[in-house]
Amino acid sequence: MTQIVPLNKETHRHLKVDGRPSAAYGDNQHFVQVIINEFPHLVVHYPILFGKQRDTGEFFCGVMLGFIEGENQFLDDWRGDPEFYRPLSLQRVPFYAHGPELAIDVDHPRVNAEGGKELFTEHGQPTRYLQSIIWAFQDLQPGIERTRIFIARLLELNLIEPVDIEVEFEDGTLRHCEGLYTVNQEVLSRIPDAVALELFRRGYLTLMHLMIASLKQVRVMARTKNARLLKHTETLAITPEAKAS
Repeated sequence: MTQIVPLNKETHRHLKVDGRPSAAYGDNQHFVQVIINEFPHLVVHYPILFGKQRDTGEFFCGVMLGFIEGENQFLDDWRGDPEFYRPLSLQRVPFYAHGPELAIDVDHPRVNAEGGKELFTEHGQPTRYLQSIIWAFQDLQPGIERTRIFIARLLELNLIEPVDIEVEFEDGTLRHCEGLYTVNQEVLSRIPDAVALELFRRGYLTLMHLMIASLKQVRVMARTKNARLLKHTETLAITPEAKAS
């Protein structure tokens, strides 16, 4: 259930929001939408790919956080290191755009949760936390439109293709991630010089190269998950007698 209302410094003077990463608050997602403004921050941690909206079939940019539904391998990183980049689409919850202003879902479990941060000072000014949300939306709003235009141009040039991601883990499970897309490098290598210049000037070549480079993060994620599986297996292998000694 949601109740999204315009944020008001009088009505919501004493409201608090817990913005910390948590599966209980909906951060346990394996693929989340991002905007092209974020690519330089994302490439060092996550595979950046294209997905399709289930209801419309429209392409969007997203990052892979896990190999199965409901798995986010980065929750501990986000909790342990405030500087570890967390996608804006998750940072901004439970806030929404309301024209040029902000709205808030007052029924979201983050709102008035224990340990939440205040939104306004005693003088009615945004707190540091709320100001960070305002800055996030200053990137999100124009970034959504720029991302849409970027994707549209790549589609015109047939530069998006399906990608198969298949990973086998130490416990014997095989994960096949479907419905994902990446940059078609073969088509990219054959584009005319005039088109290449256009893409360069618009910054699209850099964005595509960041997406291609980010694919190496799939292997990093797989190694990280394997290490956790092995650690868990080793823990289970310790007998009560060994623990007692």
